[in-house]
Amino acid sequence: MQLNATDYLIFDEESGVYIENPEQAVRDDVEKHHWLNVMRTVIKDWRLYLMLVPMLLIFLFWRYFPMYELLGCFKLTEEIKPVADQYFVGFSHFKSLLTSNADFWMAFRNTFLLSFYGLLFGFPTPIIIALFFNEVRSNICRSIYQVLTYLPKFMSTVIMTSLVMMLVKQGSDFTGVGVLAQLLNNLGVISDETLKTGMLNDPSFFRAIYQISGIWETAGYDSIVFFAAIIAISPTSYEAAQIDGAGKMSQMRYVVIPSILSTIVIMLITRIGSLLNIGYEKVLLLYNPNTYVTADVVSTFAQRTGIGGSAKGLASAAEMMNNVIGMLLVVGANTISRKASNVSLY
Repeated sequence: MQLNATDYLIFDEESGVYIENPEQAVRDDVEKHHWLNVMRTVIKDWRLYLMLVPMLLIFLFWRYFPMYELLGCFKLTEEIKPVADQYFVGFSHFKSLLTSNADFWMAFRNTFLLSFYGLLFGFPTPIIIALFFNEVRSNICRSIYQVLTYLPKFMSTVIMTSLVMMLVKQGSDFTGVGVLAQLLNNLGVISDETLKTGMLNDPSFFRAIYQISGIWETAGYDSIVFFAAIIAISPTSYEAAQIDGAGKMSQMRYVVIPSILSTIVIMLITRIGSLLNIGYEKVLLLYNPNTYVTADVVSTFAQRTGIGGSAKGLASAAEMMNNVIGMLLVVGANTISRKASNVSLY
């Protein structure tokens, strides 16, 4: 493509000469002084950029630098040598996981089931809580309810798991038994034998305990986003629905939920992205060898085989596969959402 002078100049009829296009002059000036303008903006708002430094350091040291160790997925890990100097073995660790490691597939299945149940039961709960918060007219009562539901989120994982253990504590002579375990026994949900051996030692109860305690811990805090979206709805929408004869449930169905649907979709996409990323701390504190069949997840499998054992390459490959599948889930969920509802993360 050939460029002519007329592409940058315009003819001035009064003077009879070509002059520079004013719009092009502005664009050239902006492009010429781009980085200078950026520097001026940074200097002007230096306090805001200074607040980014801790976050950048956290991502640098805990997210980017550890990526170097991903080379261990493709190398024969040896304690006495750095990762860069170890022998390259290709995809042998991945082949071992996929073909001859039954413990990995059990952990992968448990990871998916725990995450799926958390999505199925844990995701709608904050939305329901936010809807009920919106119907509480007393600001004082609403504040009390919100504090009570937010509080478990600010407790450490160790404290939460300790409370769960106390609630379902077993006892050989029915003394010192946890309150929740005793209640379930009186209702006939668990047998006397289960009460003696302990619910946390029974694989069939682990998933229920994990999900219920997870909802108790995070549902109230997660409702903040949905409640913020609800209070942003214009009061005129409620007034129009009331004029049409809509009650409270109809207003929730036809006014509130459609208005916060975009927020729900965005949060659902992010939740699907972390579908296979279960925090191993809680599982590690609650599970034991008796419940491996339903409690062992990919993260605890990697921790046990990598740190507790000597197969660090195998553990790295397991985590790598877990993260790659999570990334594919994010991309897939975002694509489906963009095509179905024109709402997406990117």
